[in-house]
This record gives sequence, structure tokens and C-alpha cells, in this order.
Amino acid sequence: MSKKDYYEVLGVEKSSSAEEIKKAYRKLAIKYHPDKNQGDKEAEEMFKEAAEAYDVLGDPDKKARYDRFGHQGMNGGGGAGGFSNADDIFSAFGDIFGDSPFGDMFNRGSSRGGQRMRKGTNLRIKLKLSLEEVANGVEKKIKVKRQIICTSCDGTGAKDGKAFKTCGTCNGTGQVRKVMNTMLGQMVSAAVCPTCNGEGKVITDRCVVCSGEGIQAEEEVIPIRIPAGVGEGMQLSMQGKGNYPQRSGKDGIPGDLLIAIEEQEDQYLKRDGTNLHYELHISFADAALGTSVEVPTVGGKVKIAVEAGTQSGKIMRLKGKGLKDLNGYVNGDQLIHINIWTPKQLTKEERAILEKLRVSPNFSPNPDKNERGFFDKMKDFFQA
Repeated sequence: MSKKDYYEVLGVEKSSSAEEIKKAYRKLAIKYHPDKNQGDKEAEEMFKEAAEAYDVLGDPDKKARYDRFGHQGMNGGGGAGGFSNADDIFSAFGDIFGDSPFGDMFNRGSSRGGQRMRKGTNLRIKLKLSLEEVANGVEKKIKVKRQIICTSCDGTGAKDGKAFKTCGTCNGTGQVRKVMNTMLGQMVSAAVCPTCNGEGKVITDRCVVCSGEGIQAEEEVIPIRIPAGVGEGMQLSMQGKGNYPQRSGKDGIPGDLLIAIEEQEDQYLKRDGTNLHYELHISFADAALGTSVEVPTVGGKVKIAVEAGTQSGKIMRLKGKGLKDLNGYVNGDQLIHINIWTPKQLTKEERAILEKLRVSPNFSPNPDKNERGFFDKMKDFFQA
């Protein structure tokens, strides 16, 4: 079953602003909230579907990738957010409801034991791939510097993980509430406590290892499996391989590692989607008499036969010798463009031979009606 278009899910246009996208998601999330639709499986799926759409369209990097590649570009075509239940959604997006009358409803999953669950920052790297690696897929091991949970204080930032006291501003709830008088009566809104930043407690003695930050730097070697068919500008994501959030304890959620693909230009082959192009130069004699030559492909060199009487501009097709698409269902082709090389310098003997051939009837241009022009040939190849 194919996924719905994320813009269709949220009921917005591609040109919609970030605020319009956010408002559209808020409206759907409130409508399909599990607490308002208990036992309604369809509403639960709509709730998750809206969250997945907002996870992409609410993030500028993911939105740009989705606009360019669609669902196929979202980590190999999989779901965007990876939300398995409503609590995952509350943890990721509960904050956007903090200043609304629905703040309490949506913050239920964003705190655990008074401590607000937070997500760390994402890491971004660029990964250069050769054409052969793009064609076949590859596993790379990359060295990444990231912030991990401090082992001395278990990520709390407090000495031995215990030097805390309850926040006096919010009394350990992590939130401060405001009562608003409206025409419909009193409405309560919740916001993150400014004193403890939503943690519900304050540190009395900082951890000496991390200086109270709850995180420490680590260099890690991470294996990355790159699927065949990726392209320049595509971005892959590895969940949980980014930075750990500050002072979040073991309830914090690490950010993601975002891998931007860069293609190294190949010396011989030029990419055009899933097709590859190769410029083959042959001598006039080989074109007239016919020959066999080796040409490079992503799978190694192959020998092809050039027929006698081959004209410059002819395009030969090697079926299936191009690149796989990202889904791995279709292979492109390799197109070989024949160019007849004209020598720029001649010896006296060579010039004398060509002078004799110049007047031969077979050397006078006389294309038949079946020899179409360059643009007609290209049209046939790309429509095949």
C-alpha cells in the first residue's frame, strides 16, 4: 500500500509557510488525539499519520529532501518519524502545544517522573562516493565526534547523579501554569519552567567530569550501509546517532546522524538519472572497416563490436549497464556515443592516400533516408 502525500495528509500546499504547516498539524493532532478518541483505531492511525507528515514537513532539511525525492528519499523509502506509539509523538512534538489550552493534554508524554524528555541535536556529515559505490551500494565506517551521556553522573549533571533539590518555582513538575479568563470561562495553559528548564529539579553540586552538562565528547566509528542508487544531494538518516541532550539523564533521546551524499565525478562515465553516458572516439578507418573495442562500465570493462560503416553520432545501448534506482527494481542503461576522430596533422604519405580517396564515389557523403539526425536518435533512446 503506497503512502499518502504528506502535503495531502496535513491539507497544506508546497508553498505553505512553516507556521501554516505547524497550525495544520496542531489542528489534526487535537482532532485525532487518543484521549478524545479512546478505542478508535482509525483515529489513532490518523494521529500517527499526521505526526509522520509533520516530522518531515516541519523540518526544513527533511522537507527539502521530500520535495526532491518524495517518499523514496526518506531513508530509503521508509517512514519518516518511526513513531511506534502516541508517547513517541508526545515526546517529539509536545512542545508545540505548550502555549495552548491543550498543553496539558499533549505534555503527558513529554515528561517522566517530573523530568521533561528532550531530544539532542542532530549531527550532519558529508559523504563522498565514487560512481561504482553509488552503483553497487557500499558499507562505510566513519569516525564521528558526538556528545554522549556522562558516565559519571548518568547524564544528570549532578555529582554522583544525586546532588539535586526540587525546583522551588514549579515544585518539581517542570511546568508553570497560567490561568486565562476567556468568554468561555477559565482556561489553563502550561509552559516550561524557566528556572529548571522543565527538569523539575536544580543541581546543588555539579559533576566534575562534565561540569554539570550531563554529556561528554566521544569519538565513535559508525558503520553506515549506503544503498545502491543514491544520488547527489540526497540525505540519509541514522536515528539515535547524533548528540545526547544536556542534563536529561537516561530519559533523554539522542539526535540523529544526517548523511549528505556527494558524488565524485567519474573520469569516463557521466550520470543522467539511472543512465550512464560514455563518449567513444574511434578512427575514421575503424568506423569504415568496423572494429571491436573495450569500454568501461561500473562493473568493469566490456568489449563491444563497432559495425563497418558506423557514422559519427551513432548511439549504442548497453542494456542494464547503468545504475539501479533507489528501490532496486530497475536498472538503467549505458549509452555509448560514437565520435569519429579526425586527425589534425598528416604525413605526406597519409595526405597522398587521402587525396586519392577524396575523389572515390564511396567517400562522397550520401546519407540515405534511414540515417536520421542526432535529435531524432536521442528522442528514440530516451523514449525506449
